[in-house]
Amino acid sequence: MSDGEWVIGVVGGSGLYAIDALENAQSIRVESPWGEASDELVIGEIAGKRFVFLPRHGKGHRISPSDLNFRANVDVLKRAGCTDLISLSAVGSLREDLPPGKFVIVDQFVDRTFAREKSFFGAGLVAHVSMADPVCGRLSDMTEAAAKAAGADVHRGATYLAMEGPQFSSRAESELYRQWGCDVIGMTAMPEAKLAREAELPYALVAMVTDYDCWRDDTADVEVHDILETLQVNAGMAAQTVVEFAKALPDERPASPLDTVLDHAIITAPDATDPALKAKLDAVAGRVFAARAG
Repeated sequence: MSDGEWVIGVVGGSGLYAIDALENAQSIRVESPWGEASDELVIGEIAGKRFVFLPRHGKGHRISPSDLNFRANVDVLKRAGCTDLISLSAVGSLREDLPPGKFVIVDQFVDRTFAREKSFFGAGLVAHVSMADPVCGRLSDMTEAAAKAAGADVHRGATYLAMEGPQFSSRAESELYRQWGCDVIGMTAMPEAKLAREAELPYALVAMVTDYDCWRDDTADVEVHDILETLQVNAGMAAQTVVEFAKALPDERPASPLDTVLDHAIITAPDATDPALKAKLDAVAGRVFAARAG
């Protein structure tokens, strides 16, 4: 591993479909063997640092959570040279002390999604990456500091319950997730975080609380129009968080242990590898394939 240049991928969730601070911005369509990504990538600079922005749901919010092509999204960001990924995601709160407007730096996940492709690997090329610590501590430290510098009310450390959607929770489900110790709930962090790990991309998630989930007896049930009002405020703060993050980013990127997680994750023998699947993994796992060949 060696030090190098930062290229920060930013995945914008509900309410964040552009980052106006990007300078010399260019929109490019990157092809992926995994299918169509949510939208074009917007590549530019903030404070002299290179950023690549992807609106997760597409401009105009036209893609439902279950219909997102998470593999293509992560793949095109890797192909664009990203070294690290920041996710900005809207969530509901499962805790009284995480009210709407709060920014939460997530560090754990419970994955309850069931209708999504969750791995780049499979039959003919098997890999198992560790998800014990699913986010990058270094990146989370920097996003926390950036959000505070942007003026956000920030809470560090939370478990994100990833539900399938697109419907919101039943009251029984919401109460169950609270009993499990979950703190916030959303529809998009999984399998995004898993795929980022497989692609050797350190990942951090800034969750923007838009509402209390329906467990709260004295609060009206979740309605989209209420969420949209909070989203507008959160989106501006999220965009400023990215600016503050860029301003504080060191010129040189120190190597991370997460840059090489595939070194001991791929268990299929080279002579048993499916060549077609290997070809699709040229961006995600090209580094380790080259190392094996050498």
